[in-house]
Amino acid sequence: MVFNSIEFLIFFPTVLLLYFILPQKLRWAMLLLASYYFYVSWNLSLVWLILFTTVISYVSAILIGKSREKHPCGEHRGRERLWLILTLTVSLGILFFFKYFNFLAEGVCGLIGLIGGRPAPNFALDLILPVGISFYTFQTLSYVIDVYRGSVKPERHFGYYALYVSFFSQLVAGPIERPENLLPQLREKHKFSWDNAVPGMQKMLVGFFKKVVVADLLATYVNTVYNAPEEATGFGVLIATVLFAFQIYCDFSGYTDIAIGCAEIMGIRLMQNFDRPYISESIKEFWRRWHISLSSWFKDYVYFPLGGSRCKRWRHMLNICIVFLISGLWHGANWTFIIWGALHGLYQVIGHFTEKPRRSLWRMIHVDPDGRAVRILKKINTFALVCFAWIFFRANSLSDLGLLLTKLFTDWQFNSAYFVGTFDFVGLTVIGAVTSLLSVLVLSRMDSGAFSAPHGRRSSARYVYAVWAVVIAWALLMMGDGSSNFIYFQF
Repeated sequence: MVFNSIEFLIFFPTVLLLYFILPQKLRWAMLLLASYYFYVSWNLSLVWLILFTTVISYVSAILIGKSREKHPCGEHRGRERLWLILTLTVSLGILFFFKYFNFLAEGVCGLIGLIGGRPAPNFALDLILPVGISFYTFQTLSYVIDVYRGSVKPERHFGYYALYVSFFSQLVAGPIERPENLLPQLREKHKFSWDNAVPGMQKMLVGFFKKVVVADLLATYVNTVYNAPEEATGFGVLIATVLFAFQIYCDFSGYTDIAIGCAEIMGIRLMQNFDRPYISESIKEFWRRWHISLSSWFKDYVYFPLGGSRCKRWRHMLNICIVFLISGLWHGANWTFIIWGALHGLYQVIGHFTEKPRRSLWRMIHVDPDGRAVRILKKINTFALVCFAWIFFRANSLSDLGLLLTKLFTDWQFNSAYFVGTFDFVGLTVIGAVTSLLSVLVLSRMDSGAFSAPHGRRSSARYVYAVWAVVIAWALLMMGDGSSNFIYFQF
C-alpha cells in the first residue's frame, strides 16, 4: 500500500475514525494492527523480519536496563555491551543479507574471475528486498544504543515498542524517529482537534501535490533519458538531471509531508526531515537541510563515535569520508550509490580546505565574502555540485553512468524532436513538467513545519488550486500508467 493509492484513501480515514472512537487503552493495539496490515500489504512472507528485529531489540534493551538496575555503578558493563553487540550483529546482519549479499557475491565473483578462477554461475540468491528495512533497522538500533548509553529508559510494554518500530505513517521511508520523541507520544491520550487536523491535512495535501503533480510528471522525462542514455544528448542529460533534482526532492519530501500530516491529525508530532535544501550555501549546509533524520542519525551514531571533529585534521576529514561512504552504501547496493556518497564526502573535504583561501580571495578583489552577491553564487555553486552528484545517484549502472557523463561533456547537439518526443501519453510535454516545477516553487515554504501563512481567501484559494492540480494530475497519470512508488521505498 502506498500513500498515492486508492487503498490508502480508504485505509487512513478508517484508522483515524477508530483511533478517536476507541478508548485510550485500546488505541495502541488498533494502531499496531493497522501498521502491520499496512506493511504486509507489500509482502506477507517478509513480515517476520520486522517482528524478529523488534523482539531482539526489545529483549536486549530490557536486559540492558535490568543489568543497570542491579549494578548501577557499572561493574557489569561488559554484559550490557554484549547485549548491544548482539542486537547490532543480528539487526545489521539481516539488513546485510537481504540488501547487500548479492552485491558482495557479485564483487567476489568478479574478483575471482580477475585472478583466473571460475566462480559458481548461480552464486547470487533470489532475494526480495523488504520495504523499509533500512529505516526500521536504524530506528531499532538508535533505541538500543540510547538505552545502552543511559539517555533513554527501556520500554517495558512490548506493544508500545512494537508500535514505535512499525508506526505506519513513517514506517516505509521515515523520518527515522528517535525513541525519546515518538514513544512518549504513543502513550499520550490525544483528542480530535481542528488545530491538529487542519495543518495536518494541509501538509498531506502539499505532500500529494509534490508527489503527484510534480515528481511523477517530471519522472516522465527523467526516466526516458536515464533509462536510455545511449539515445540522449548532453543537453538532454543536463535537463533531465536538473529535473531529477526536483523530482527526488518533491518525491521524498512529499512522502515526509504526508507522513507528518497523517501523524499530526492524530496529535502525534514527527520530526522535520527537510528544510529547503536547495537554498544551501555549502554542501555541509545541504546535509543539515536534506533528509535531516538520516543525517542526524549518522552524526550521533557514526560520526561522533569515530571522533567527530575533536581530533587531528586528517582524522576529521577521514571521519567525514567514512560517514558519507556508509551513507552512500545505505542508499543501495550499487557502486553508483557508493560513488555518490564518496563524492559528497570529497565535496566537504575540499570545501573545508578551501574555505579560508576563498574568503581571502574575495577580500583581495574587494568583495564582501558574506555579502548578498557572494551568497547567491554559493547557492548556485552548491546546487550545481548537488545536481552533478545526482547523476551518480540516478544512473542505473556503472555502464549507464559512463554513457551519461560522456554525453554530458561531449555531445551538445540540440535535438528538439527527441527532447519533446520523450513524453508518450496524454499530451504531457516538457512545458507541462516545467510548469509543475514552477508551481511547486510558487507554493513556497512547503517543507514540513512551514505552514505559518495567515488564513484567508488567498491562503484558502492556494489549497483549492492544489486539490484540483492533484486530482487532474492523478487522473492523467492513472490513464497513462505513470504513477509510481516513492523513490526512497527502495532503500
